Order: sequence, then structure tokens, then C-alpha cells
Amino acid sequence: MAIIVSALVAGEKGLVGSLVGVGVVAVFFGLGFWALMRLTRDRPQLVMMAGMLVYAVQILLVGVFIVVFKNTTLFNSRAFALTLLATALTWVGGQVFYTMRSKTLYVYPEPSADSSKTGSPKTESRDGT
Repeated sequence: MAIIVSALVAGEKGLVGSLVGVGVVAVFFGLGFWALMRLTRDRPQLVMMAGMLVYAVQILLVGVFIVVFKNTTLFNSRAFALTLLATALTWVGGQVFYTMRSKTLYVYPEPSADSSKTGSPKTESRDGT
């Protein structure tokens, strides 16, 4: 959507700036997601710390790109910055939406001593007993 609006408002340079902005977000946030999955694959207890680190680096790099290309003549810098910002916020919003909708168990149910008395179904622990 931002690509179409940029192309209509700013012409060819707006289209190029918008495409560059979407490309920067796709690369940085895609690599960030890959790094997060790689870091937390065997150590799920690091998810929050690694996620915050990856997010901070991504936002820093996005800011650096906006500052570096602020006065460029290769493309429309305003279309670039606004598309980059809109795409980054959309990516983060999508991640938040997915995280809020996913049902991830963070506690493994352990059978209690009273479960045999109450007749509740027996749960299986992590070691299979």
C-alpha cells in the first residue's frame, strides 16, 4: 500500500524510495527474526532478553538508514522514510498480534498428590512418567 501511495504522490523517485524502504525492513527484520529463532532454539529462557536485543538493534539500524539517506537524490527520501517506518511498525504489530494469539505453554503440568483422590485425569510430566 505504501509503495502505491508513494508512487502516486512522488512519482518514480517515490516508487524507488518506497521499494528501498520495504527492502531494508525485509532484510533487517527478516535477519532479526532468523537470529532470534537461532539464539533461542536450544535456550527458550533467553527469548525475552534476545528479543529485546534484536529489536533494539533493528530500530537502531532503521534510524541509521533514515539519517544516512535523509538528503539523497537517488530517490525520494520522504517516501523512503515513511514507507520504512510504516513497514517496520506493521512487521512489529504483526509479531505482537501473532504472539498474543498463539497459545504457548510455559508451565508443564505436574500431577498433584490429590489427583488420584479427585478422579481428575492424570497428566504426563516432561520425563514421560
